[in-house]
This record gives sequence, structure tokens and C-alpha cells, in this order.
Amino acid sequence: MDALTLHRIHFAFTITYHYLFPQLTMGLALLIVVLKTMALRTNGERYNVAARFWARIFSVNFLLGVVTGIPMEFQFGTNWSEFSRRTGGVIGQPLAMEGVFSFFLESAFLGLFLFGEKRLSKLAHWGAAFLVFLGSWISGFFIIVTDAWMQHPVAYRLLPNGTYEVSSFWGLLMNPWAWLQYAHNMSGAVITGAFVMAAVGALYVLQNREGEYGRIFLKLGVLAGLISCIAQIFPTGDLHGKYLARHQPVAIAAMEGLFHSEKGAPMVVMGQPNFATQKIDNPIAVNKVLSFLIYGTTAAEVRGLDQFPHDQWPTTLPLLFYAYHIMAGLGTYFAALMVVAAFLLWRGKLYTARWVLWPILLSFPLPYIANTAGWMTAEIGRQPWLVYGLLRTSEGYSKHIDTATSLFTLLGFLGMYSVLSILWIVIVYTTIQKGPSPILETSSGHLLKTA
Repeated sequence: MDALTLHRIHFAFTITYHYLFPQLTMGLALLIVVLKTMALRTNGERYNVAARFWARIFSVNFLLGVVTGIPMEFQFGTNWSEFSRRTGGVIGQPLAMEGVFSFFLESAFLGLFLFGEKRLSKLAHWGAAFLVFLGSWISGFFIIVTDAWMQHPVAYRLLPNGTYEVSSFWGLLMNPWAWLQYAHNMSGAVITGAFVMAAVGALYVLQNREGEYGRIFLKLGVLAGLISCIAQIFPTGDLHGKYLARHQPVAIAAMEGLFHSEKGAPMVVMGQPNFATQKIDNPIAVNKVLSFLIYGTTAAEVRGLDQFPHDQWPTTLPLLFYAYHIMAGLGTYFAALMVVAAFLLWRGKLYTARWVLWPILLSFPLPYIANTAGWMTAEIGRQPWLVYGLLRTSEGYSKHIDTATSLFTLLGFLGMYSVLSILWIVIVYTTIQKGPSPILETSSGHLLKTA
């Protein structure tokens, strides 16, 4: 295995592991604001208690997100130094703004939200929760802006020394790819937060514990999950897919396993791409649907891989095909499950429908898989480019970091993150087992947990 492959595996591992945490914090940040809003509107302490409970899980995820995010920025300079040298004049600006503005905003007001409730008014405490949410979502936006420039570079100029710099900062921020990708990504984050919240609620209802808190979590999780699942498919997924087909048609062809251009192209639901024979084995396909989804007509021609040189095909094509279909398949399952759960909630039967509560409970890991598969689809689909059309992946890695060094650090990260995983599981499991029952302070200063 050469150094380039190890560098790619190393960064893929660190960024995949890191994103397990921000997707939950960004999703929970919105749901915590909803709980605090309900507390203000109803003057009900139960919503404040629910918000405090999820704030504890939020803070643990936020901490691990910070710990696992910092090494990724160092990897730009160690494993991908040539990429950093040539594109740092562009990507450095949104990454710096993410740290200076949004991260500090989120972390500062998280402290106020966690420890300032007794010192702040109810409205001010709601404001702290809202600013935590705002900071986390702005943070996600600046990261997406950076990635979107790599997917669809805009507002740049090439300097005589071979490096790139920003020609228009507003052009960089207003990249259409960034806004479509951001909307799709954030709806995916809300799905994760909603499914985790609904799963905890389903657990409490199935165990007949924690009184009304299980029903609060289940109701909010299902409603937020329904809205975000619909938004994930349409309009965000639909528009992003059409924009991808316009600017990266080779990626669409690889994702769909479309080896040959075809009018009225089918959408393959299941199958195995066979690159030796350049066809899909054992396909389950829906005729003409792909042409309709991309171009709005069943007669349109979709360009296949045969229309592009082999050196522009995405690398690891089977992985791209399966990642895309896992993402799309799980997204369809999420929407179906939330529609059924929302219907039962509307009919007043959800809390007793164990045949639905169990799938909700057991589905909590699936949004993590779907989000990971979605990011794999985006990043593998961009290959063989680091910056689409400008810089190939083979040109951007650090040639002075040899294979042995990269393997040593990768093994080190594997060990360290294994320890962090155990710690995270223990803390979150303990928090959920203790439940959201409020902690009250007596006049003598002793703490009592209410039943």
C-alpha cells in the first residue's frame, strides 16, 4: 500500500469518526430550542427538565466533536501539505471564520446555558439556547462552504506561483453548491437528532418509566423526524441531485451504475455493478425514473460512464455505488417509518403501538450510517479530484510523509479513538439510564432527585 492510499484512509477515518458527533449536536441544538420554546409558551417545568437532559448529552457530544475535530486541521498540513499550500488562500478563510465566530459563539453560550439557568431570566436562558443552536449551524455552514468549493470551485483566481486565492469573498459564500449541500446536510443532522430523541422516548415508554418525558421525547422526535425526512428527499435531495448531474455528470453515472448513455434511463434500486462486463448484475430497476428525476422528462438522455475518459471516473466505483444506494435506501425507510409513527401519533395510538415503538428504538444507529454513506457518496464521487477540475488527489498529498509514518499515526488514532468511543458510550448510557427526572435543591442545600 502506497503513502497516498494510506493518507486517504487516514483522513477518511478521522473525518468519519469526527462527524459522528457534530451531526447529533447540530440536530439536538434545534430540538433543545424547541423544548425551551415550549417551556416559555406553556410555563411548564417539564420542558425545561427535558431541555436540561438533552443538554447533558449535547455537551458530551460537543466536547468529543472538538477533540476529534482539531486533528483534522493538522492533517491538512501533515498529510495534505501540497493541497494546503495551493488552496490555503481559499479554504483558509471559511475555516478560520468557523473557528473564530461560530465555534466561540457556540462554546461561550453553551457555558451560559449549562451553568447560568439560575442566574438568567427565562427569556435570557432561551436566548442562550438559541445562540448555541445558531453557533452550531453557522459552524456547519462554513465547513460546507469549504467542501463545496472543493466540489464546485467558484470566486477564485490562479496566481503565477500555482496557488489559488479568493477573488470574491461573497462569491465564495454564495456558491450555489454550498447552499444546496448545506440544506441537505442539516436536514440529515436533524434526522439524527430526531431519531435519537425518539429512540430514547420509545425506550422509556416501552419500559413504562420516566412518566411523561418519554412521551415528550417521542412526540417531538417523530414530528421533527417527519419534517426533516421529507425535506431530505424533497426539495434538498432533489435539487442537490439535479445540480450534481449538471456539474458532475460522471459522478451521477457512477452512483447509478450507468455504464452506457441511455434515453429514458432507469433508476436501479438494487443490484451489483459488474465493471468487467460494464453492466448491473441482478438489477431491480424502475424504468425511465432516473431521466425523469434529473431532467423532468422520461425521454431525456442521461450520460453514462462511456461518455467520459477512464482517468476521470471516480475511484473505488463499487464503494460509491453501494454508499449511494445505502443512503437512498435508508432515507426512504426513515420517511416511511416517520409517516407511520406520525399517523399513529395523530390517532392517539403511538404510545401503545409496540410494533412501531420497537423499530423506532432500534433505528437510532441508522441515521449515522446514512449520513456517513451520504458523505462518502459526495467525496468519492468527486474523485479523482481534490478540487474538482483544478487539483487531482494524486497531486495534493504530502510526499515527504512516508508509508510507515502514516501507518503508525493511523494505528495511534485507531487506539485513541477506541478509548474515546468506550468513554462516550459509558457516559451517554449512564445519562439515559438516570433519566431526565429533575434535580431540586432543598432549603438546607441538599440535592434531591424527584421521582
